Amino acid sequence: MRVVIAEDLALLRDGLTHILDAYGHQVVEAVADGPSVLPALTRHRPDIAVVDVRLPPTFTDEGLQAALAARVEMPGLPVLVLSQHVEQLYARELLADRSGGVGYLLKDRVSNVGQFIDALRRVADGGMVMDPEVVSQLLARNSGVQPLQDLTAREREVLGLMAEGRSNAAIAGRLFVTEKAVSKHINNIFSKLGMPPSDDDNRRVLAVLAYLNR
Repeated sequence: MRVVIAEDLALLRDGLTHILDAYGHQVVEAVADGPSVLPALTRHRPDIAVVDVRLPPTFTDEGLQAALAARVEMPGLPVLVLSQHVEQLYARELLADRSGGVGYLLKDRVSNVGQFIDALRRVADGGMVMDPEVVSQLLARNSGVQPLQDLTAREREVLGLMAEGRSNAAIAGRLFVTEKAVSKHINNIFSKLGMPPSDDDNRRVLAVLAYLNR
């Protein structure tokens, strides 16, 4: 894959470049500040962008906003966002743009090279990946809010794994249940969140947004 990296920490930026190179991917450009992100993405039109949320000069949300702007020009551009901390607003804003693969990982997760590469591939293929810690904290914050309080403990667990981007088979393996049982839980979640079958919307993403927006 052709990758653009936006990360202000030189050690992490160089580390990501070496990791990706070792796995056969090409980093076509690595930038260190917010104003450089959009030009790099539009110039190279990579297969995926790996972007830090907070970049110079203000260290607020330059990276995220540049990535979202790039997706306006390049609909469907896969974006894997890195963040130092769990920030609900950024996770919600990223997922709200459903025009391609998206991911939100804490930087600590990059130290597990296998998980990072797996997340990169899943996002590049159009999937959704949420850091388990992000999911855990967001679910904990919103567990007492309607309609989430109508979900059973198992359904909240399934929703959390859905938010991580796990397939039904992967969820079944994690919970030691059958795929049929997982499918039943997911249908119950959709029903309780008021999400009827639709040809236009990805209900898995909408279910995640349902609790991010609370």
